Parts: sequence; structure tokens; C-alpha cells
Amino acid sequence: MRAKISYAVTAAVLVVYLVLAGGRGVLLIQQGTLLTVAFGAAVLILPVIGLWFLWQNTRFVRKANALAAELDAEGGLPVDDLVRTPGGRIDRDCADAVFAERRAETEDSPDDWRCWFRLAVAYHDARDTPRARRAMQRAIALHAGRPPAA
Repeated sequence: MRAKISYAVTAAVLVVYLVLAGGRGVLLIQQGTLLTVAFGAAVLILPVIGLWFLWQNTRFVRKANALAAELDAEGGLPVDDLVRTPGGRIDRDCADAVFAERRAETEDSPDDWRCWFRLAVAYHDARDTPRARRAMQRAIALHAGRPPAA
């Protein structure tokens, strides 16, 4: 629940920032000189990119949460029994051992979205966020019946 609140607050702050930046872009364009119109147009591109980025991330998170809920209902969510440091971080060796299991499971069933979901969690636990995101994207694509991106 805390993560959802943090995401919502961060998204709201980003939207406020994008509105303010867009307003500045409009003000620059209204000045009417060649230079300010060029800068204003450039500034207006930032909110468009930011909104696209926010939209894509929100869609990704919602789809990943839907998969987690479905997997939880099936009783297939990975159990978080990883060893943690006194500071609360996951022990790297423990995460690597679980990752090896998840990788082998995924290699045995490469078309099962559940395996890819669990592999994504293992990547995340091993602090490899880019690969975790790609594995989750593959799980989402497999679940939707789409061919996964290469």
C-alpha cells in the first residue's frame, strides 16, 4: 500500500511540474520572437515526453500488479524468505541462489508467463532492475497472448 501511495504522490508531483513547464513554454511562445518561440516549442516537448513516460509506466505497473494478483490467487507467488542484512537489504548470495533456480525454471518453461514473472522478481531481488523490467514485460506479453519482444 505504501508503494502505491508513493507512486501516486510522485505521479502527482510530476504532473504539476509538467503543467508548470508547459505554462512556461506557452508564455515563451506568446512573446513572439523567433528565439522565444523556438525555446517555447522545445519546452513544450518536455511535458509531452513526461506524460508519455508516466502513462507507459502506469500501464506497466497496473499490468504487473494484475499478474501478481492472478498469481497470488493461484498460490504461485514466490515466497519472500530471503536472508536480509541488518539494514533490511536482501543478501546478495541468497538472491543469486534463488535467481539460479528461477532461471532454470524459466529455461524449462519459456512460454509460461508465471515463470517469467517469478524470474522478474528474482532479477529485482538481485538488484538488476533493467532485466527485471524486461522479464516482467515478457510475462505481460505472454499472459496477453502476444509474441514477446525479442
